[in-house]
Amino acid sequence: MDKNIGEIISIKGQIVEVKFFNRKPAINDLLFLQGDPDIKLEVYASSGPDTFYCLALSRTNKLFRGAKIVNSEMPILFPLGEELLGRVVDIFGRPIDSGEDIKTQEVSPIHQKTGRRVHIETKQEVLETGIKILDTFAPLLKGGKVGLFGGAGVGKTILLTEVLHNVVDKANQSTVSVFAGIGERAREGLELYEALKESGVSPYSSLIYGPMGENPSVRFLTAYSATTLAEYFRDKKGKDVLFFIDNVYRFAQAGNELSILTGIIPSEDGYQATLESEMADFHERLVSTEDGIITTIEAIYVPNDDILDHGVQAIFPYLESVVVLSRNLYQQGLLPAVDVLASSSTSLNPNMVGDLHFEVAIKAKSMLKQAERLERMVSLVGEQELSNEDQLVFRRAQKIRNYMTQSFFVARSQRGEKGVYVPLKEAVEDLKGIIEGKYDHIPEEKFLFIGAVSDIKNE
Repeated sequence: MDKNIGEIISIKGQIVEVKFFNRKPAINDLLFLQGDPDIKLEVYASSGPDTFYCLALSRTNKLFRGAKIVNSEMPILFPLGEELLGRVVDIFGRPIDSGEDIKTQEVSPIHQKTGRRVHIETKQEVLETGIKILDTFAPLLKGGKVGLFGGAGVGKTILLTEVLHNVVDKANQSTVSVFAGIGERAREGLELYEALKESGVSPYSSLIYGPMGENPSVRFLTAYSATTLAEYFRDKKGKDVLFFIDNVYRFAQAGNELSILTGIIPSEDGYQATLESEMADFHERLVSTEDGIITTIEAIYVPNDDILDHGVQAIFPYLESVVVLSRNLYQQGLLPAVDVLASSSTSLNPNMVGDLHFEVAIKAKSMLKQAERLERMVSLVGEQELSNEDQLVFRRAQKIRNYMTQSFFVARSQRGEKGVYVPLKEAVEDLKGIIEGKYDHIPEEKFLFIGAVSDIKNE
């Protein structure tokens, strides 16, 4: 018998237990069904002295107990090259966009040790997105990580897509984007692909997709394949990389599904005991070096709108900026529905953004906090019962909130309104004017879905 051949002894969903009688496989080795190389498995964990849990990476209808499995003695190798730009591929680098097969000169294992990096780049620079509420209250750091947190249907994906559109559109050709679609709808992937083509930034973008309909093994490994491509552009091509993930919670969820099937005892909160190490495995690879910069923008689904959920909390340690989307604001039609008071960024300090930006943002937050306290009083007795000073604060806070609404380029087909890009300097100046009462004579509703305040005067 071939030393590399094993035998299936059990099948539980996408987890296949294989026994090897001679040479044992290494963790992450790629296996395939004898006689059908298209049926692939990856060694996931040891289940005994001679048995191993394996992830089924394709259909399982041809698998059965006693079937022979061959060890390729190699991990999953992902193709690397600029040929992947403008394409949509799966975890093996195979095209799923109806395009031609992709042929590249290089390949790399999708699992890499983070190791000790000597030349990690620590220089910090704010990355402008043209989205007023993000740039003002939760600035993105070039080379940092930002998380967009929100429940179902509050606008995470469209906000992430707008960031991708604006930043890649303004970037030069030394910047590329890699998009990891983990566990989201295939329809959303198609919409993103079409939006990138329409805006002309598709030639600088690559999409790696493991959509909702795929099994948990594929969804889980999508993050690693996308990370491998981002590392290639950074290390081998010396490019700055914008790395987008939608959705990181689905990555945690896929890992949990696999953990349950392998019989691993969950932690007290119901998640897999390996959740933190799984988050670290790919987050720690997304760092900036002297060769290039990786800026990461992540969408994170918040189950039941509970941001204290352990699967959500496990992501926080890796982020510089936290952007929280509010269902209440979304229902009011205030889009993007970012909760300014719940959002934060380590870069919102005078040394990073300058004294003026910092002071304006802090004063605006303070005004919004005061208005939140007055809201209940207004709902009970009416705005006229407030003191003159409180009325002024309340109205200016409403103008701030309305001014932070914005039409998106990627939502034009849905809303019928052309998107607008607002430079950070202009947004800060406008906000300063609202706080100081420069626009007290303009009604609150006039501030909804404008670009700069000057747009009101030009009406």
